[in-house]
Parts: sequence; C-alpha cells; structure tokens
Amino acid sequence: MEGRSVRISVERVERSIFLVRGQKVMLDRDLAALYGIETKQRKRAVRRNLARFPADFMLQMSSEEYDGLRRQTGTLKRGEHSKYLPMAFTEQGVAMLSSVLHSDRAIRVNIAIMRVFVRLREIMATHKELAPNLGELETRIRDHDEKIVAIFEAIRRLLPSAERTRRKIGFEEKERAVRYGRKAKRPLG
Repeated sequence: MEGRSVRISVERVERSIFLVRGQKVMLDRDLAALYGIETKQRKRAVRRNLARFPADFMLQMSSEEYDGLRRQTGTLKRGEHSKYLPMAFTEQGVAMLSSVLHSDRAIRVNIAIMRVFVRLREIMATHKELAPNLGELETRIRDHDEKIVAIFEAIRRLLPSAERTRRKIGFEEKERAVRYGRKAKRPLG
C-alpha cells in the first residue's frame, strides 16, 4: 500500500472533463495520468471487467468525436498519443474504476475526482437557479430603458422645434459707431 498522500489539482481534473454525446466524461489517458499508471494498464483492467462498465459508464469514442476533441484541446504531437481511439468514462464509470484498480492511490484519486464532479453539479445547479432571475432582470431593464426613451421623447416634444435666432449680447462695431456719432471703421484691405 502506498503511504504517500495524493494531491490532485482541482483545475487539472476540471480541464480533463469534456462533453461527449451530451455527457461529462474523462478520457482514459487523463485518468491513467491521474492514477499514475500507463493507459494500456488501465485499459487492460477495464477489459478484464467489462461487465462493470455498461454503456452509460463508458463510451468508446468515434474518430469524428476524437478529432473534434483534438481540435478543441489543441493539436496533438505525432507519436506522443495513442493511435487507438480513447475510452471516455462518465462520472459513474470513474467511480467504478476504483473497484477495478486495486491501489490506495486509485481510491484517493477517485475520491478527488468525485468531489470535482459534485462541485461541477453544484455550480450547474446554481446557474440554473440564476437563469430565471437574469431573465427577470433583463425584462426590468428593458422596461426601464423603454420608459427612459419615452421620457426623453416627451421632453423633446416640449422644447421648441426650431431655435430662435438670438441677437448677440453686446455691440457690434457698426452699431457702436452709429450710436456715438462716428463713422464705422472700414476693414483694412
């Protein structure tokens, strides 16, 4: 048994969860890395226990799904990744892995992963609760915007439509000259 404590970054687990066929899944290679084993060891253990992994626990990805996932996560380097299509495990499949992989590390890793899945569910539930509130706020803001526009339109209607031309305050040079009996200065030419 391993005596060391396993520290798994929540962010690392979250980055390893993808949406495939409408389900949140983790790929076999990411799980193997978390468990500290080779992917082929984990695949071998799963194949020996296929009865524990029904279709809603584990998916064999199609090449189209995998190519789409590869485009989302960035280009994979040649020779660095498996040439076989990965298996994708749902939350229940990840939980079942602890019974197939017999090590303390596998148990601790599964506990950490389950906590992340629970946290994601809680976040999703919170977002679902907030969605109706956001819709209500949008409606209120839209109503306020319409009312403010109506107020500005009413104010504009109350203002005179054409501004009167006002005379400037003060004297112009011609007026000054006439008023004081002098001739107006001519501009220099």
